[in-house]
This record gives sequence, structure tokens and C-alpha cells, in this order.
Amino acid sequence: MKIFLFSFFVILNISAYGQDKILYKATGGSLSILSEAPLETIRAASEEMKGFIDPDKRSFACELAVKTLKGFNSPLQQEHFHENYMETDKYPKASFSGKIIGDIDFTRDGQYLIRAKGMLQIHGVSRERIIPVTLGIENGKIRATSEFSVAITDHDITVPRLVFQKIAEEINVSIDAVFHKTDAE
Repeated sequence: MKIFLFSFFVILNISAYGQDKILYKATGGSLSILSEAPLETIRAASEEMKGFIDPDKRSFACELAVKTLKGFNSPLQQEHFHENYMETDKYPKASFSGKIIGDIDFTRDGQYLIRAKGMLQIHGVSRERIIPVTLGIENGKIRATSEFSVAITDHDITVPRLVFQKIAEEINVSIDAVFHKTDAE
């Protein structure tokens, strides 16, 4: 399977529509990770998640430059995360794209619990996932929030035996992004 190229995908989709096409775009969404292992708790976050929602096609795409994750317990821990586990130079981006499943009226304000079904790509490995998401629609904006877990083995992330009690086998992920209405050009 080819690696998801977010920028190309967005440009391709936007240019395929006429002037009246409405998309929702996020440029500063937050994504945080939490690893609760027996010997250590690790937290990191980024405020640089990007994405779009196409209400007509009921599709979405989100992307994060992994190096934007900051926090951790120490600079050394952050360095190990990027160099040894995530191999950020080799796999710089994580992405999730697919279809929206569930009843939702993008023209009406309200809270909608939907499922996002698509390909989650982390560490160069894509896995199909169905993730619950709450979409809050208000005044032409969509706020997407979700919490889910990712098994590191699903994405070929290996942890040396020496530190396996310091890194959880499943990482908790939280997202919070506001998508603003935009006219496609």
C-alpha cells in the first residue's frame, strides 16, 4: 500500500470541485499521547495536527508531523522517542484518513457521536481502524474530539527488553481539533 500523501490528497480533492464546494479545514488541532507503564508515565502533545472534512463525500483526513510532539519527562526521553521508537527521520508523519460512519447533519448545530473508519498510518505501517469521534457543530465550525488507544506492535514499534516496563504496550491518544468552513477553489 502506498504511503498516504496528505498534502497531495487535499490539493487533489480541492481542485476537483467547483467554486461552491464546502470543506472544513483544521490547521492547529491538538493531539496528545499517554503511556502508562508499570515504572513510568510518559506524556507528550502537539498543537500542529492538520486535517479536513468533506461533508458531501463524508470523508476526512488528518496528519501530524511526529517531531512536533513535545513534553516527555526529559530531553533524553524525547530524543529516544523520536530516534529509537518512532524513527521520526524515516517516518516523519502519522495520518488517519477515511470515511465518516453515522447519522450527522452538517447543516445543523449539535453534538454527534460518529465513527471514523479508515487507515491509521504510524511508523510507516497502515492499519484499518474504526475510531469513535464526537463532532460538535456550532456556527459553521466542527469540533472533533476523540480518545482511543494504539497498540505499538500494530505499527511495528519495538521496545528493547531493558525498558519494556517503562513504555506501555498500548498508547492512549486524545485529539481535539476545530475545523473551519472554507470554500474550495
